[in-house]
Amino acid sequence: MLRSEVATTFRRHRTYALLAVLAAVPVLIGIAVRIETGGDGSGGGAGGGPDGGAGPAFLTQVTNNGLFLVFATLAATLPVFLPMAVGVVAGDAIAGEASAGTLRYLLVAPAGRTRLLLVKYASVLAFCLVATFVVAASALAVGALLFPVGEVTTISGTRIGFGEGLARAGLTAAVVAASMVGFAALGLFVSTLTNSGIGAMAATVGLLITAQILDSIPQLSGIHPYLFPHYWMSFADVLREPVLWDDLVKNFQLQGLYAAVFGSAAWARFTTKDITT
Repeated sequence: MLRSEVATTFRRHRTYALLAVLAAVPVLIGIAVRIETGGDGSGGGAGGGPDGGAGPAFLTQVTNNGLFLVFATLAATLPVFLPMAVGVVAGDAIAGEASAGTLRYLLVAPAGRTRLLLVKYASVLAFCLVATFVVAASALAVGALLFPVGEVTTISGTRIGFGEGLARAGLTAAVVAASMVGFAALGLFVSTLTNSGIGAMAATVGLLITAQILDSIPQLSGIHPYLFPHYWMSFADVLREPVLWDDLVKNFQLQGLYAAVFGSAAWARFTTKDITT
């Protein structure tokens, strides 16, 4: 059942379109950096910054080492593009079946509602993983094509070999994918509240935007540690020497909490919902 659901998810034209857009982001960023700098390696120093090396600070290293395009692109897609894609898939997981009139037929099988919900969530998590690594793989290919690659200068100022830097890039992608776990559960819960796939997708993306806005308001700093996107950019700590795990662990714990709370809420709603379509 899980294999069938994952295959169905990745056969949809919408999924192809989302992955294509995500894969195009590293291409656009890489070309823009190449044109702007002429690929002359004038990007700057060791890549650190007040923000812990995330976002634009990674771009300063791209011309020196194309591997940094992976980190820069993940930083660029994580706040909006990647979670929006996840929100579309998660929001449509249950509501899309209801709006298409296929949810009743899925429940006719002896799988049961709990198993169906778990399978739907697992398929969303599979999309999170694939989408993140599509971004990372595209960035790695573009970075290696347009810029030199070699030893990596960490945010801490130390140098590590290309092989270890590549492993850090893979670990970063895994951390980013894990950062979507809580949001995916939230989207799945929203999907159980309505029979409109479009409505569920819009509501999930709306919650993402709201949380991002709240997280950017200094006066609301007291609630920031409880907002699911607050620790997303902690993936930059993977590029420190040694790796700083404090914020990474907090991120994993927060995502686990959201998954438990909204996963339970989705189960409670779905198992008691009157399925008429």
